[in-house]
Amino acid sequence: MDIVSLNAKIRQGRGKGKARTLRAGGRIPAELYGAGNTSLSINDHELELMLKNPKSSRGLISLTVEGGDKLNRTVMIKEIQRDPVKANLIHVDFHEVRMDQKITATVPVTTTGICIGVENGGVLQIVRRELEILCFPGDIPDQIEIDITNIDIGESIHAEDITLSEKIDLPHDTNFTIVTIVSPRTEEEEAVEEELEEGEEGEAAEEGETAEESSDDDSK
Repeated sequence: MDIVSLNAKIRQGRGKGKARTLRAGGRIPAELYGAGNTSLSINDHELELMLKNPKSSRGLISLTVEGGDKLNRTVMIKEIQRDPVKANLIHVDFHEVRMDQKITATVPVTTTGICIGVENGGVLQIVRRELEILCFPGDIPDQIEIDITNIDIGESIHAEDITLSEKIDLPHDTNFTIVTIVSPRTEEEEAVEEELEEGEEGEAAEEGETAEESSDDDSK
């Protein structure tokens, strides 16, 4: 996985007032968590440009911190906060990673191949579009590809079926489903479901009418 670069500055002072002043000047308050927590500020335009690349939000970042002694840290994004109305960035948290220690990372799942089940009329359902993996930071893949060529209707691919690099583990005990091929709904099944829905609506309407009549009787 590629490592992207980002610049930061040591942030002096905390609180809502200081944060508003930072944002007014085009910078975003941030926190770096690791051996020692450090308050930072990031240029909002530079951060937005970096986040347009989806790899950056999941991958490694080389963070250069200015202010006092210049520091270089390898980090990952822990949390991003945006304004609920304007959707602009208001805060970001980073956590420092060590290249010699395994970490948990989230990686997107992609499918390859022309699926037999889809060609036979089935419907492809991707149950999990992301997977948590455990590996060293330098071994995080951009994505995990799953070959669905030989999967037919009624069949699935589970976690234990995936072939991963020997450097990567799945930190899950359960053998969950990732991809499955389901049968298309027949016209008869759709008709039965529509009849059931219409029947439920009719019962609800009758119950409403009964309740109104009862209310009218009580008021006399």
